[in-house]
Amino acid sequence: MGNESLIFSVFLIFSGAGVLASFALFTRQPLIVAYIVLGVLLGPYGFELVKDAKTLEEIGHIGIMFLLFLLGLDLQPRNFLQLLSKTALIAILSALVLGFTGFGISYLFGFSFVESSIIGIATTFSSTIIGIKLLPTTVLHHKHTGEILISILLLQDILAIIVLIVLNSGNGTDSASNIENPTQILQLLAALPALIIFAMGFVRWVMLPLLRRFDRFHEYIFLLAIGWCLGLAVMAEHFQLSLEIGAFIAGISLANSPIAQYIAINLKPLRDFFLILFFFTIGANFNLTLLSDIIVPASLLAAAVLVLKPAVYSFLLRKTGEEKSLSWEVGFRLGQTSEFSLLIAYIASSLHFIGDEASMVIQATAILTFLFSTYIIVFRYPSPIAVSDRLRRD
Repeated sequence: MGNESLIFSVFLIFSGAGVLASFALFTRQPLIVAYIVLGVLLGPYGFELVKDAKTLEEIGHIGIMFLLFLLGLDLQPRNFLQLLSKTALIAILSALVLGFTGFGISYLFGFSFVESSIIGIATTFSSTIIGIKLLPTTVLHHKHTGEILISILLLQDILAIIVLIVLNSGNGTDSASNIENPTQILQLLAALPALIIFAMGFVRWVMLPLLRRFDRFHEYIFLLAIGWCLGLAVMAEHFQLSLEIGAFIAGISLANSPIAQYIAINLKPLRDFFLILFFFTIGANFNLTLLSDIIVPASLLAAAVLVLKPAVYSFLLRKTGEEKSLSWEVGFRLGQTSEFSLLIAYIASSLHFIGDEASMVIQATAILTFLFSTYIIVFRYPSPIAVSDRLRRD
C-alpha cells in the first residue's frame, strides 16, 4: 500500500467513523459497533474502498497494546487483591456457566472440540468499554454498584490476559496440540515471571529516577511511556509471549508510580485513535459470504448470553448478600460479550486454532450482544446516553 492510498484509506475510515458514530449516538449504540459496521461497508467484502486492510490491521494492533498498557496502569496490585477477594468466586462461577453453555451450543452445530472451547471461553467475558462507558461517573463510580461492576470487569480482563498467554503459547501452528507442549509451557512459566521481575526492577532503578528528575518536561514523560510500552511488548514477543502481554506488564510496572494517572489520561486519545483502526479491520475481515452459515449459532449464542448473564450474576450476587435490585442491575450491565472476545477470535484465527466460521461466530455474537445489551441498559438504568431525562446521568 502506497502512502497516498494509506492516507486516503485513513481519510475514509475517520470520516466514515464520524458519520456512523453520530448515527450510533442518536440510536444509543456503542461506538465500537459503528467502527465494525464501517469496516464491513468499506472493506473487501463490502464496497471494497479499503482493499488492503492488512496494513491497517497491523497499525490497529498498536491500539490493543495501548489498551492493555492503560489497563495495567489502572490495576494497582494492592487494590486488585482487595477486589479479587470480593468478586473472584462470582467471576469464576459465572465464567464456568457461560463457558459450558457456549461450548455446548457450538459443539451441537458441528464445531470441533477446540473451536467450541474457544467460542465458549469468548462468551464468558463482558465488555469493559461498554460497562464503563455506560456507568455514570458522578453517580455510581464511587458507590457500591460501580465498585462491584469494575472489580468483576478487572478480574475478567486478567482472565482474558491468561487466555491470550495460552493461545500465544501455540506459536502459530495449525493445531492446538502445542498448547500442551511441556517445553513451551516451561518456557512460558520461566519467561513470564522473569519479564515481570525485569520490568519492576527497571522501573524502580531507571525509569522512576528519570521521571522524577525530568517530570517538568511533559513531552519527555509522554515519550518515555510510549517507549516503555512498545519496548517491553517487543521484548515479550521475543521470549515467545505476546505483544499484548508485554504491554500489560509495562502498565502494571508503572501502576504504583506517582504519574501513572497522568500517563493514563494523556495516552487515552492515542489509544482511541488506534482502536478505531483495529475495530474497523475487525469489520473489514467479516466475511459476509459466510453469514448464512453462522447466523443461527451466533444468534443462539447471543440470546444465551443476553438471558443467562444477567440471571447468573444476579443469582450469585444475591447469594453474597447484595440487594436484588443492585444484583440485577450489575447483571444487565455485564450482559454482553467483550472486546476481548474479538481479540481472542482474531488471535485464535491468525494462529489457526479456529477456522473462519468459528471466528465469525464469535464476532457476530459480540456485535449482537453489544447492540441489544446497550439498548437494555439505556432504557432501564442510569447512563450518560439514557433515553429519558430521568435516567440520563453523566
